[in-house]
Amino acid sequence: METKISTRHGHLSETTRARITSKLEKLIRFFDRISAIEVTIDLERRDTPSVDLKVSAKQKHDFVATSRSEDLMASIDQVIVKMEQQLRKHKEKVQERHRGSGHRQQGAAKQSGSGGE
Repeated sequence: METKISTRHGHLSETTRARITSKLEKLIRFFDRISAIEVTIDLERRDTPSVDLKVSAKQKHDFVATSRSEDLMASIDQVIVKMEQQLRKHKEKVQERHRGSGHRQQGAAKQSGSGGE
């Protein structure tokens, strides 16, 4: 998984970048097909930094989340929570799609089996 952190109108210290990277790596728990994560931090308004998060997944469109808060790390936490919700919802949708077809096949087999008795 590739993680890219870019900044507009300022720069971040290496410690801050490391903290952000460690938080972003936890997203893989929610969806294991993540191929790349891009974070863009806009520091134009220092009192309310904006954070854009884009997660690219294999064989799926990109997931995007945005947050603005009074503190940079609070913005990061908020955007990660939003992304976790998107990834969790997508994973549940995929699992439900696969689960649904199996139940239909089993149900059809039970109905055809009970009719012959």
